[in-house]
Amino acid sequence: MMSAVAVLCVLHLSQEPPVLLLRAPSKGAVAERWVERGTNGVVDRAVGGVSDPTVTVYLPAKGATRGILIAPGGGYQRLAIDKEGHDIARWLNTLGVAGFVLKYRLPGGENMRRSMGSFAEASAAAKVAMEDAAAAMDLIRKKYPKVRQLGMMGFSAGGHLAAMMAMSEVGRPDFLALIYPAVPAELRLDAKSPATFLVHAKDDPTVGAEHSRRFAAELERLHVPAELHVYETGGHGFGIRKNGNTADVWPDAFAKWLKAH
Repeated sequence: MMSAVAVLCVLHLSQEPPVLLLRAPSKGAVAERWVERGTNGVVDRAVGGVSDPTVTVYLPAKGATRGILIAPGGGYQRLAIDKEGHDIARWLNTLGVAGFVLKYRLPGGENMRRSMGSFAEASAAAKVAMEDAAAAMDLIRKKYPKVRQLGMMGFSAGGHLAAMMAMSEVGRPDFLALIYPAVPAELRLDAKSPATFLVHAKDDPTVGAEHSRRFAAELERLHVPAELHVYETGGHGFGIRKNGNTADVWPDAFAKWLKAH
């Protein structure tokens, strides 16, 4: 059973969004590893070695009754913190939705491979990430009571984390968005599982579209609302940026789905 841990609140400068620290700072922790991968002025950072998990808060100007906890991907080895995190939160604000970017502890690449099996194996492999997600869900619900519906959106390995949270007893989101997710072989979904929006590309070379198809099919069998979009082109890791692929339109589809649910 997971439980939320001690929480501290740390504010950045006034121009920057507030950052919530989910655990007491780790003593003697190895410094995080930040790599800038962007080109032509585009910010696309990857962060690894996370020891102090955080939630960065983006609130729309007029407030929000809906919010989404965002879990970036990176194979449980790093986090694509901009294109699958901060960029997403800023876009959600344009929809009137609060965005909460989760910088979670990383189980490691070997545990990413182990997380593809049974539910028990996946839970053990993703344990630290799930602890951070559960703590974040609990903190957001307590600190932002006006956000009455709190969903979770995950990309790739972050999609695995979001799917696991939807199948867990602690920190279950009210709705779910899985974007090119890797999901375990065993799905423990039920009739009370959250309504889910899923996106994948047929030409994804890293995580096959069958991951999303299988998750959606199980929800449909249980009569839980599920909307699946499988695009011809997009590859893997496209985030929200336009790349000239058919998957570029998924944010518009999600906005319409969110409005209808």
